[in-house]
Amino acid sequence: MHHRPVPRRPHTARLSPLEELEQSFLALARTATPLTMPAHLVCDDPSEEAWPVDQIRVRLAHPSTRPELRARTWSEVVRRAHDLGEPWPVVAVAMTVPVLRRMLSRLARPAHLERQEVEQEALAAVAVALAGVGAGDPGVDRELFAAADRAVHRLVYAARRRGEREAGEPMVHLGRLRARATVEDLEGLTVSDEYQVLARAVRARVVDVAEAQLIARTRLQGEPMGALAGERGVSMRQLYRHRTAAEQRLASHLRHRAR
Repeated sequence: MHHRPVPRRPHTARLSPLEELEQSFLALARTATPLTMPAHLVCDDPSEEAWPVDQIRVRLAHPSTRPELRARTWSEVVRRAHDLGEPWPVVAVAMTVPVLRRMLSRLARPAHLERQEVEQEALAAVAVALAGVGAGDPGVDRELFAAADRAVHRLVYAARRRGEREAGEPMVHLGRLRARATVEDLEGLTVSDEYQVLARAVRARVVDVAEAQLIARTRLQGEPMGALAGERGVSMRQLYRHRTAAEQRLASHLRHRAR
């Protein structure tokens, strides 16, 4: 089977988060020994036993693919991501890219909200949701897409409110977690249950104070990740990874407590 080479961009071109993920995904699929999955997962009568993961994704996203085949394929993708580790989590998140592109193309975002931040928010939400879903859960793909949809709409809402604040229009101000906040400081800002959850997670050593501040300031208060990255002297990508890791631990902790 002939595989197209992975397209390369000049080193000076800046890839968006979706483009960067796509490059990593295609690099796995279009080599001499591509990463494959059983073709029968998405095809009733495949001509070959295994297909590269990019071809699996094409068939998975095609409207003619029957729901039961789609569900079976997603179940196997999630199982591999959970049980086998890298590179399967990358593959699982990359499988959502066609739907994410359509979703984000329809999103009405404020002019001051960069596309890069919206894309990274969507991917981070999928990564967090992936860690929390079960391979046997019905509609596992819809759970991942719904997580991304909620995250980007929260981001857009926060950006609009930030724009209103900067324009001098009235809005509710939640305050800011101070750079040297203690656990007591976090609990003193219990304007919502979310702050209490973060404070308890710090006490339980699930996340540290810096991670709780990161989640609170970006998720609950709508501060842009770019501003926090500059404040902390790290790249936005690093900061998104830190937040995703903290949120995954927090989600696992909350699921465990709920049992």
